[in-house]
Amino acid sequence: MSEKKTHAVTLIPGDGIGPEVTDAVVRILEATGVKFAWERYSAGADAFEKYEEYIPKELYESIERTKLALKGPVTTPIGGGFTSINVTLRKKFELYVNFRPIRNLPGLETRYPGVDLIIVRENTEGEYVGLEHEVVPGVMTSLKVITEKGSTRIAKWAFEYARKHGRRKVHAIHKANIMKLSDGMFLKCARKIAESYPDITYGEHIIDNTCMQLVTNPYQYDTLLLPNLYGDIVSDLCAAFVGGLGLVPGANIGDDAAIFEAVHGSAPDIAGKDIANPTALLQSAILMLRHIDENDAADNVQAALEHVYIEKKALTRDVYGTAGTKAFADAVVAALDSAKPAAR
Repeated sequence: MSEKKTHAVTLIPGDGIGPEVTDAVVRILEATGVKFAWERYSAGADAFEKYEEYIPKELYESIERTKLALKGPVTTPIGGGFTSINVTLRKKFELYVNFRPIRNLPGLETRYPGVDLIIVRENTEGEYVGLEHEVVPGVMTSLKVITEKGSTRIAKWAFEYARKHGRRKVHAIHKANIMKLSDGMFLKCARKIAESYPDITYGEHIIDNTCMQLVTNPYQYDTLLLPNLYGDIVSDLCAAFVGGLGLVPGANIGDDAAIFEAVHGSAPDIAGKDIANPTALLQSAILMLRHIDENDAADNVQAALEHVYIEKKALTRDVYGTAGTKAFADAVVAALDSAKPAAR
């Protein structure tokens, strides 16, 4: 029997509740039997206190080596302060895909049961990248840059994912009725790529109508393909269908590297109180396991997580339970252990 591969992973705990949920997820991952070599680095305000840099060069170097990172939430100040850590890392490593699957967890009641959506968001262009400047005092501009290269590669990724995973439809979401050149370019590229995938139904919806359609009937959609800013807004909107940002995973994927992260905030008001829910980061870690072809482990963790939600005995307060972060992780590990003999 060959020795199991050890996966080098850059670990970014983040701040606020980040270290707590990260420690819980690492414990669960290590209980799968998959071997990891963790390279742990700070980022954001915590890193600045230690190194006078928001992203230490050692962190960049680690991701360049490992090509893989698991990241907890990092606080980004609104208005002033340092540039978003997320945006900086995405641009640095050309992580052009923001991938968010939106699915209900069993046992958790929501207003929209049975949701199964895939959000594919372009991650390196558009208004969201922060190309802004002051023209004169009191007048600011923010540039929206959409390129043929960026639009084509994200459209191709979305259609490839849809075909590989048996998805039925891809809708390109836009505002080309007003932004005829920029969003028009996005649509032109999506249409061209769609021609190569006749097995997948292609559609187009305007962004404001999409939001109305989603809250009216999210089941009409399958895979949504969006430019950066629209994708950021719509992915959070869709998270509400299944219980909120504390439950849904996130992945930033490029040709050479990938960062898997919790998409919720750092919640400093509850940090250190052992009440944070690790589910979002755990589901992101499941995506990471699939990315590195540890599919059996991914299936086992998913089954253990769902068992905990169905049983309802070790859920955290945000999902109507009374358990703490550590107790939740204990329950997932116990469910994982009990499932191992059946999985062999």
